[in-house]
Order: sequence, then structure tokens, then C-alpha cells
Amino acid sequence: MTNLLQTERLIIRNWIPERDAEQAFVIYNDPEVTHFLGKASRVASIELQRQRLIEGIEQMHQRNNGTGSWVIVEKETTTIVGTILLLQLPDKDGLPTLDYEVGWHLRRASWGKGYATEAGQVMLNYGFSILDLPVIYPVVKPENHASIRVTERLGMKPVERTNKYYDIELLLFQLDALEEWRENKGAVLEQRVGGQKSGVQRLIHEY
Repeated sequence: MTNLLQTERLIIRNWIPERDAEQAFVIYNDPEVTHFLGKASRVASIELQRQRLIEGIEQMHQRNNGTGSWVIVEKETTTIVGTILLLQLPDKDGLPTLDYEVGWHLRRASWGKGYATEAGQVMLNYGFSILDLPVIYPVVKPENHASIRVTERLGMKPVERTNKYYDIELLLFQLDALEEWRENKGAVLEQRVGGQKSGVQRLIHEY
């Protein structure tokens, strides 16, 4: 098991399909969670959820560029509380663009605890400090007020309404690397793995 990042309360690590499928199924089978994600995010069984996780890991291996979708684990309870992602935004035809988005999906029981903001911040730092991305965008459905509030807490600026991605109208926000580094004084994220402090750069190739 590879931990990618961690915060005071959370661990962000790779999905482990055999272990995580049941909890992932509970999260993505909740209509409140998937309300803004669309029907395609839901699957009919734990086995299909496991297969979707396996496919996601295979796609990460194929991209091999440090981007992906990871599980968010609550340290205190080891409970899976959701997903954090950093991926290329797809155009209207589903093809990857050169724009990168940060996103989050949390189980309903973990709403209102600040986990999306906490995971989002460390993922932004990862994207800027390790992947050298010049700008990162979130895209949010206009009626998803909770996610809009998260983008505001992360210091992301509203840009426009756009139909460039996913073939639907979305609100586009952005944060530039120079702004993020100015706030954090260029700090490079580090984490502890097996009790030893290690740079995140080494972990990009360990999916």
C-alpha cells in the first residue's frame, strides 16, 4: 500500500480494490453523493465497483504522469471518507485536454467536517510543487453550492461558465501556481512513509 500524501486528519493513498470496494460501493451508491456526478458514477454491485477501481488503477499506470484518483482515509478511524482526484479535464468528446482539474467526492456522513478543503489543499500543493502544473481548475455544476464553497475556501478564483468540458455547462474556477507558491513560500510537500520522512516526488512512480 502506498500513501501518496497526508494531512493532520487524513491519509491520501492508492485504492486497494479487494479491500476498498465495499466502502466505495456504499459511497457511490448513495444518490445524495452522486446527485451532481450523474448516473454513470453508480454501479449495481460491489463486484462491479471493484472492477471499476481496478480499471482506474490501470488507467493511472497507463498515464504514468502523476495524476489520478485516490482514496481519502480518516486517520482516527481508518474509514474511507471519499475520493480526491487530479486529472486532465475531458473535452466535449471525452478526450483529455491540457487543462488539469482537482475534484473531490465525499460520503454523506463526512460532509461538513472540512475534509474536502483539507484534501483539496494538499492535492493542489502536490500538483504545483511535484507535477509543476502552472494552473489547476475545478469545474462545478452551478447548483452545487457546497463544492463552490470549497473552491472559495481553497482560494480559487471564479473564471466563467463554460461548456468546454464534459459537454455540460459548468462553473470554472482556477488557482495559479505563482499565487499558491507565494502563499506557501514555495514549500515542497513531504510525508512520512513507514516512519521515515520522504519526498513525494519518489512516490509518483509507485502506483
